[in-house]
Amino acid sequence: MRFGVVGTGWRAEFFVRLGRLLPDILTVTGVVGRRPERTAEVAAGWGTAGLASVEELVGETAPDFVISSVPWDVNPVVVEQLVGLGVGVLSETPPAPDQAGLAALWERVGGSGRVQVAEQYALMPMHAARLTAVRRGLIGTPTSVQISSTHQYHAMALIRSFLGAGIGPAIVQGNRFRAPLLDPLDRDGWRADPGPHEAGTTIASVDLGVAGMGLYDFTDNQWHNRLRSRRLVVRGSHGEIVDDTVTRWAGPERILRSPLLRRQSGYDLDLEGYDSETIVLDGEELWHNPFLGLRLSDEEIAILSLLVATAAWARQEGPPPYPLAEACHDHALALAVDESVATGRPVELAAGPWSV
Repeated sequence: MRFGVVGTGWRAEFFVRLGRLLPDILTVTGVVGRRPERTAEVAAGWGTAGLASVEELVGETAPDFVISSVPWDVNPVVVEQLVGLGVGVLSETPPAPDQAGLAALWERVGGSGRVQVAEQYALMPMHAARLTAVRRGLIGTPTSVQISSTHQYHAMALIRSFLGAGIGPAIVQGNRFRAPLLDPLDRDGWRADPGPHEAGTTIASVDLGVAGMGLYDFTDNQWHNRLRSRRLVVRGSHGEIVDDTVTRWAGPERILRSPLLRRQSGYDLDLEGYDSETIVLDGEELWHNPFLGLRLSDEEIAILSLLVATAAWARQEGPPPYPLAEACHDHALALAVDESVATGRPVELAAGPWSV
């Protein structure tokens, strides 16, 4: 299954590097960038063709789908170009920078059914195992989700996934607080000046009506700051999941509390090599690594899973992994949080055009 790439940044490189690990399944057909010299450099490094335009990428290399990995303000233009050329698209998140941009993008390409968005968090191993537990009814009907790990649309996508919520109206109330915090790490590594620096924490409630509610809690740079842990609570009518522990009703006078256990090879005298194999609950497998032997991190497993799922969708061999309508809605929810923080008032988010 063949895919092309528009963009030459670090995220685009992430997709290509992982796709090349499965040469029997995925092939990179070519790359398009804004600057010819950068495009040529990246194409040589990736072992693929460097093209001068989106039209050349689609016309000359015939990809099954194309990844758009460009800045927010440019992305809607690229997505519209690709849809106009009749090819499937995997767009980086978010698909547009603001509410007006989301509505305009949907008006132009929403009806095409050709656009998926690169939201991989639900495919990360532990999230995938938790989702399986919820969908098997182990905690009954899910009613609320508390998440403190990732930000904006990523968190909203996880909240809706765990609740099984649709893309209807919502009421959002947000607040932001500031406090000193050491910040020793960022994407580039250990910082020379860890602080303390002033850090902001955004806390918001997301009322999704009959589907349930979400509680969003994110501190600046929480992805990298090891002084702030990640937390997830999914509560249901018959129990709850708190991080890696499942508590559930097992019948009259019986309540079970069990850990989600990951089988990780490569420790101690295990000579199989370092890899994540399975995640089980009371001996029942909830997740199995589809890429055993590649020695991937959780993020890499999720992104490669998304690539394979998108390729199957593009060939009409699988369901859409994360359609544009859902991406627009999750980003609209995240923007509503920002608006509520800025105004100090609740924001009633009406159903968008993508909800019809």
